Amino acid sequence: MLNPSMPIWAFYAFVGYFIAFMVIIAGFFVWRTGRRKERPPEKFKLLRAPGETQRRRVQQADENLFFYFFGGAFVPLLVGWVVLLGARYLPMHIVLIGAALAVISFFASTICSVVLLFRFLRRRRDDLLGYLGERAVAEHLEPLRADGFRLFHDVPAQGRQKTFNIDHVAIGPTGVAVIETKTRRKKKGRQGFEEHVVTYDGKRLIWPWGEDTCGIAQVCAEADWLREFIEKRTRLRIDPKAILAFPGWLVKERVVAAFRVANHKVVPSIIAQWKPQPLSPEQIDLISRQLDERCRDVED
Repeated sequence: MLNPSMPIWAFYAFVGYFIAFMVIIAGFFVWRTGRRKERPPEKFKLLRAPGETQRRRVQQADENLFFYFFGGAFVPLLVGWVVLLGARYLPMHIVLIGAALAVISFFASTICSVVLLFRFLRRRRDDLLGYLGERAVAEHLEPLRADGFRLFHDVPAQGRQKTFNIDHVAIGPTGVAVIETKTRRKKKGRQGFEEHVVTYDGKRLIWPWGEDTCGIAQVCAEADWLREFIEKRTRLRIDPKAILAFPGWLVKERVVAAFRVANHKVVPSIIAQWKPQPLSPEQIDLISRQLDERCRDVED
């Protein structure tokens, strides 16, 4: 394919065929669908499921997977070939320099393509893990419904600078709770640290491999946003419980702060017992209707 004697029209013919095929097939499908006047029986607006944002990202990644692999394999060949074709018009004494540039361009574009592909695959892998973690938390929250709780997942929220989502909100007889899920892989840790244990010391999270404050500021900000949202919509002054959940980890709390850090299996008992703020059935229903309206936007 890198043979400079290949006629340039062959390359243009291949690209033209590829584009024409996609345009014609897509156009025919749209025309056929429109001609039959097919439409859904109802304009569905469903509640967001657990991990809805992560699910959409994984779905989008799956749809783009072919193009990333195809582009990663095809673009370096295209770049190398174009440079090699241009080298044909160089003076004879520097043709070898042009050929060398073609080889360098091929390897440089290959490296860039591989880096982008790996970044894409890593993001999809992380999104899938996050989705599974949110599903795991949601499944352990389900029994709360029998005790009069209402559950909402992936609640859209609007901050001062950007939009974000609250992974889970529970509303019930003992108050309102905000749960932020962080799903992290286990890996080899430092000597003297157990690889399945994370500890909260009142300021930071101590992992087997190091320390950070992952999710702490986030879950507190989400609780603040929900407090303001509820007060603005219902005139009720509610202080939501903030909970940071780590599915699959043994969580040790040395200090109980304004928020809780816990394994996902312990979250329901924290919601039911920690810092109770009794709500009447009418208040539960009033708050739930506001969140139901906000979360009912799934159409695909």
